[in-house]
Amino acid sequence: MADKKDERNFHHPYQPYDIQKQFMDAVYDCLEEGKVGIFESPTGTGKSLSLICGSLTWLRDHQRRNFEEGFAADAEDSDEPAWIVEYARKQKKQSALARKQELENRIAKIKAKEKKVKDRHMNAEPQAKRHKASNDLADNADGAQFALNDYESDDNGGNHRQPHDFNEFGLSAQNQALLEQIGYTTKPKEEDIDDVPDETKIFFCSRTHSQLTQFSSELRRVHMPPAITPEVTTDLIEQDTLTEDVKHLTLGSRKNLCINSKVNKLRNPTAINERCMELQQPGTSSDCKCPFLPNKENVALVNEFRDHALAKVRDIEDLGVLGKKLGICPYYASRPVTKYCEIVTLPYPLLLQKSARKALDLSLKDHIVIIDEAHNLMDAITGIYSVSVTLDQAQEARTQLTIYLQKFRNKLKGKNRVYVAQILRLIDSIVAYLQAKASESKTSDGMVDTTALLTGKGLDQINVYKLNTYLQESRLARKVDGYTTYAAQSETSGQANTGGRAPRQAVPVLTQVQAFLMALMNPSDEGRFFYSSEEASGMTLKYMLLDPTFHFKDVVEDARAVVLAGGTMSPMSDYEDHLFSYLDRAKITTLSCGHVIPSSSLLAIPVVQTLRGTEFNFTFEKRNTEQMMIDLAHTILSVVRHVPDGVVIFFPSYSYMDTCTAAWKRIRLTPTPDSASLWDSICNVKPIFLEQRSQPTSGNTSSTKEDARDSVLSAYSTAIDSGKGRGAVLFAVIGGTLSEGINFSDALGRAVVVIGLPFPNPHSAEWKAKMQYISTKAASQGRDGKAVARDFYENACMRAVNQSVGRAIRHRGDYASIILVDRRFSGPRIQAKLPEWIRNSLTNGTGIQEVEKRLDAFFAGKRI
Repeated sequence: MADKKDERNFHHPYQPYDIQKQFMDAVYDCLEEGKVGIFESPTGTGKSLSLICGSLTWLRDHQRRNFEEGFAADAEDSDEPAWIVEYARKQKKQSALARKQELENRIAKIKAKEKKVKDRHMNAEPQAKRHKASNDLADNADGAQFALNDYESDDNGGNHRQPHDFNEFGLSAQNQALLEQIGYTTKPKEEDIDDVPDETKIFFCSRTHSQLTQFSSELRRVHMPPAITPEVTTDLIEQDTLTEDVKHLTLGSRKNLCINSKVNKLRNPTAINERCMELQQPGTSSDCKCPFLPNKENVALVNEFRDHALAKVRDIEDLGVLGKKLGICPYYASRPVTKYCEIVTLPYPLLLQKSARKALDLSLKDHIVIIDEAHNLMDAITGIYSVSVTLDQAQEARTQLTIYLQKFRNKLKGKNRVYVAQILRLIDSIVAYLQAKASESKTSDGMVDTTALLTGKGLDQINVYKLNTYLQESRLARKVDGYTTYAAQSETSGQANTGGRAPRQAVPVLTQVQAFLMALMNPSDEGRFFYSSEEASGMTLKYMLLDPTFHFKDVVEDARAVVLAGGTMSPMSDYEDHLFSYLDRAKITTLSCGHVIPSSSLLAIPVVQTLRGTEFNFTFEKRNTEQMMIDLAHTILSVVRHVPDGVVIFFPSYSYMDTCTAAWKRIRLTPTPDSASLWDSICNVKPIFLEQRSQPTSGNTSSTKEDARDSVLSAYSTAIDSGKGRGAVLFAVIGGTLSEGINFSDALGRAVVVIGLPFPNPHSAEWKAKMQYISTKAASQGRDGKAVARDFYENACMRAVNQSVGRAIRHRGDYASIILVDRRFSGPRIQAKLPEWIRNSLTNGTGIQEVEKRLDAFFAGKRI
C-alpha cells in the first residue's frame, strides 16, 4: 500500500505540503475502502484543494477501472470464439467512447460560443424570447381564487390524491408530466435504453452557498487527466498532457435559483416555495402561470441549459444568470444535469433532509458524500428537524383562519369542513397551554407532556397523520395567508397610505403551526417538546431533535463512502460515539493534520493566575464578581500592550460581554478621582470594537446579521490599517457571528484571547433532556452513562472554543498567539480536546506577568 501511495499523482495545482499529501492519501483510501472518514485539516492548509484532488483522483481511477473491467467481464462470460468476443468488445467500447465524445463535442461548442460572446461584449445580453411577467395575484374581485378545492380523501394512509393534486414532493401532476418529458421524474420508471447511467459521482456539501462558491473557485484550479481516452496513438500528443474538465453542477433552492421576479421578491424560502406551487396549479390562468417552467415546447432550451452548465464550473449565481439569459427556470432545468456530473455541490438542507433529496430526485446509492465544515453537522441536523411556534404565532394563525372561515364558510364542504375545524381545535389547545405557562412564574422553561398539550375538547379523536396530509395536499396555509393579504389590500384600496399597517409577514404563520404539527408524528424517543419564555419572541413551544443518528443513517447506508472534513473537528469522539455509534469502528477512519506553519509561528498560553496571584475561574457562579472582572480587565490591558496590530477577544456569551463592558466603563483603573476607567485605559492603547448582538426583525434576518457583522469588521480593519501601528481590539462572542468563517489573518489577528469556557447552561430544560437521553442510551450499550454525557457536554463547549481560536492562523506565512484565560485550560481533560496543532505549541499555564515576557519574546523577531 505504501508503494502505491508513493506513486499516486493527485494533480495538485501547486507543490503540495507533506500534510496535504497525507490528507489526499487518507481521502483516497477512505473512498476506495468504502469507509466513513473524519478528517481535520486546519484552515490555511489547503483543505479544499486537498479534498478536490484526493477525491477526483480516486473518481477518475474508479471510472477507468470500471470501464475496462466491464468489457473484460463481458469477455469472460461469453462462450463465443475469441475473435468474435474481441470484435464485440471493441465495438462496444468504441460506442461508449463515441457517446462520451459526443457530449465533449457539445460542451466544446458551447465553450467556443461563450468565448465569442464574451469577446464581442463582456456583458451582452443574448437575444432571447421575452416572457410576459406574471401578475402577483390574479385579478379576482371577490378573492375566490383562495377558496379550497373539494377534498374527499379519507384513506387511513393519506396517500390518495385527486388527479391534479401535488405529490409529496411539492410538484403538480401537470408539472411532473412536463418534467418527465425532459428526463426528470420523482417516481421510479421502467429502464429506458437511452437513459444516461447514474455513474458514481461526488456529492460535496457545505453549510452555505458562499462556502460552496469558494469551493467552486478552487475547483477551477484543478486540471485532471481524463478517466477514459480514445484509442488513438500519435506522437504529437503525450498521455500526460491530456486533461478533461470536471463536470460540475451546484444545486440550490428556489430562493437561490428562481428567476421569476414576481416570486423571488418574496425573499423568504417558504413563501417562494408556496408561490411557485400556486403558479403551477391546474386552475391558474395562463397569464399567471410561470413562463419559465420547462415544458414540451422548450425541451431544446433545457438541453442548452445542460450543456452550458457543464461547459465550465459555475456557482449558484452563475446558474441564475444562465437561466435568465436562456429564459428557462434553472431550479427545474438543473435536475437532469446531475446525471452527467462528476461533482454535485449543494448546501446542508438539500442533502441532509430526506424529503429534499426526494424532491430533487437525488439518489446517494453507491455515490460519494463529502461534507465540509462538518464540525457543526450534528447541530445542523438537529436544527433542520427541530421546530418552534410562539404564542403570538399561534394566536395570529387562529385569527387568520377565523377570517378565512367567515369568507368561505358556505363553500367548505365534506372533509374540508371537518379538517379545518380540527385545526382550529388544535390551535386553541396550543394557545391555552402557552397562556397557562405564561401566567406561571415558577420557571422560564420546561419539558412538555404532549398529553397535557393536547387536552382540548375532541382532540383525542383527531388523526394527526391524516390532518398533516390534508394540510400538505390542500395547501391551506398559503391560501389563508394569500386571502389575508388580499383582504388587507382590498381594505386599503383607494385610501392614502398612513404607514400604520404592519408589513405582510413573509412566512404564513399557519405554515409554522403546520411544521409543529408534523413534529407530533416523530418517534417519541428521538426528540422532546419544550416550552420557554424568551425575551425576543415571548412564550414559545419547541420540538427539539435529541438524536441526529437516525436522520443521517440512511445517508451513510446508501453512500459508498462518507467523508466529514473541517478545520476544527476536534474533539472527534462525538462523531464516533453518537453519530456513528451503530458502525463497526473498523469502518471509521480519522485523521488530524498538523499545520503548515512552523512551530515558531504559534504561541499558545493558558493564563491561570491574575496579577494578584489568585486563580482565574470563569465558572458561571464566580465570573460575575466585580474583582474577577477587574482582574480580567488588567489581563486584557497587559495583552494589548504587548501584542502588535489586532487583538480579537472572545467572551463566553453576549450577556457576559455586556456585563464586563458596563463594569469597566464604571470602575476606575486606580482609586484616584482623575484616573481613567478600565474601559478608557484599554481604549487609550487600542480602540475597541464590539460584535453586535443580532436583533430579531420582520425582514431577512440572515441579511441583517451579515450587514451588522460586515460593518464592525470593516471598521475594525480600517482602524488597524490606518492606526499608525496602534492596532485595534475586537470584542466578540464564542458561537457568535464572528467566531466562524471569518479570517483574522495577519495584522487582523496577532492574538486571539478566549475568556473562560462557554459551557451551555446545564440547568436548561433542553440540556437536561439531552444529557439524560445520552446517559440512558450509553447505559443501554453497557457504558458509563454519566461519563459519556459529561464528555459530550465538554465536547460541545470545546468545539466552540476550537472554532474561535482557529480564526487566527490562516496561511503558511501567518503568525499569532492564542491566550486561553481560565485555570481549567491547564487541565489535561480540556487540553486533550484542543486540536493537535495547538496542543503541540501549548506552553504551561502561568500568570499574566510571565505571559507578558513570552509575548515580547514571541513578537520580538517578527516585527517589521
